[in-house]
Amino acid sequence: MYQRFQELMNKIADLNYAAAVLMWDQETYMPIKGEKYRSQQIATLSGLSHDLFTSKEMLEMIEVLRSDESINSTQKLNVLETAKVLDKKKKLSTAFVIEMSKTVSNTFSSWQNAKQTNDTDSYLTQLEKLVLLKRQEADMLGFTNHPYDALIDEYEPGMTVAELDALFSEVKIKMTELLVKINKTPQVNDDCLRQHFDKEKQWKLGLELLKRMGYDFDAGRQDISSHPFTTSFSPQDVRVTTRIAENDIANMIWSCIHEGGHALYEQGLPEDQYGLPAAEAVSLGVHESQSRLWENNVGRQLPFWMANYPFLQKTFPEQLSKISLSDFYKAMNKVEPSLIRTESDEITYHFHIIIRYEIEKKLIEGSLKVKDVKQAWNSMYKDYMGIDIVDDRNGMLQDVHWSHGSFGYFPTYSLGSFYAAQYFAKACQDIPELESEIEKGNNQLLLDWLRKNIHTHGKRYSASELCNLITGENLSLDFFMKYANKKYGDIYGF
Repeated sequence: MYQRFQELMNKIADLNYAAAVLMWDQETYMPIKGEKYRSQQIATLSGLSHDLFTSKEMLEMIEVLRSDESINSTQKLNVLETAKVLDKKKKLSTAFVIEMSKTVSNTFSSWQNAKQTNDTDSYLTQLEKLVLLKRQEADMLGFTNHPYDALIDEYEPGMTVAELDALFSEVKIKMTELLVKINKTPQVNDDCLRQHFDKEKQWKLGLELLKRMGYDFDAGRQDISSHPFTTSFSPQDVRVTTRIAENDIANMIWSCIHEGGHALYEQGLPEDQYGLPAAEAVSLGVHESQSRLWENNVGRQLPFWMANYPFLQKTFPEQLSKISLSDFYKAMNKVEPSLIRTESDEITYHFHIIIRYEIEKKLIEGSLKVKDVKQAWNSMYKDYMGIDIVDDRNGMLQDVHWSHGSFGYFPTYSLGSFYAAQYFAKACQDIPELESEIEKGNNQLLLDWLRKNIHTHGKRYSASELCNLITGENLSLDFFMKYANKKYGDIYGF
């Protein structure tokens, strides 16, 4: 019976990944007129997948396999994790799944148009429909204390509003204390990053950085999109996108490294468990830990650029030949409140996340109306970071997540940063020569450590169990704050 279960799960995965290919195309190469039928095509595949997953045959197999003592531990994991998802999915009707898929596709198209035209009103009209459906989804899935709990559980299983509120309260206090120290010192100069950098040369640079990280281009590719992302159709086909601004090389560099971290995780999942939980990421917080670890704990550190800065200078000699590595390092780590989350430094970044979290939470509980999101967004940016929003493109339209219906996703970005600091500290402890090897251009030791300790496990452990298994303790903000205070104390001289 397990073999039939695996066959059915493979077929469901085929449908889901086929839909994912269509969504990848929608964000990269699809012609404008293709929008007319794309939402319908994706919705059809989503409906078929849902029907197959919640079919009588699947339900009956799961019930039998739950108590089957003849299957091994990995097979038992796949059955029990599938049962958890099935318990949720069967609460949603096929009609609701199709309606959600169509609404998401339409909202995404509206977001794309709004970002180009700055026409926020039409997007908010579509977003209101989506928020209503997400509230309905939370009610259908069920929750104990807060409807948002049901949604974040989709991305970070077991996490709750109560835990996030406590964590983010601590983050606000400690990050503010660090910012006060930084603001009392002279600001570093990042003009060297904001010169003219040829688009084609940047593109080739990004490809090279991905190769040096260990990204397998025989099992993936990079393209351009308005919002960088990673998508996977199997460990043998993991694709990333980036964006390029010719007046800001930082945009491309850290988009590539960040998405490359996500992709390395996906390429490292067990291929022989295709379509099954054993080949899925633990959670999005852990997934984000991989991108943030490569972006910040590696990519924004001196050892990485001692190996790679000569190549960067060779690519852009006019712009960087007279810029020392020390000045480049300080420039890439400049701390200053900014409009765009994906371009922000790793300290103020968390205020971007907290703002989105607090707005999402209010939307789902119904204390904030969609039509008032813009005002709330602009007001919170002023209160939290002293920033005036210049236009919606640089304000509430900057992120794709809400148009995808990904309510509950944003907190995982901060969780990922904190996991990353804790994991990297442990990697350095386990491999004393790690940073000196990175300085030589050898990133394989780190990748091997991540493969062994995180990637290979799939969903065998929960995020909290994995953290304890690797580091010997629960997730703690202390690791990030120790790392940040040391790093920025050296850069800013306090």
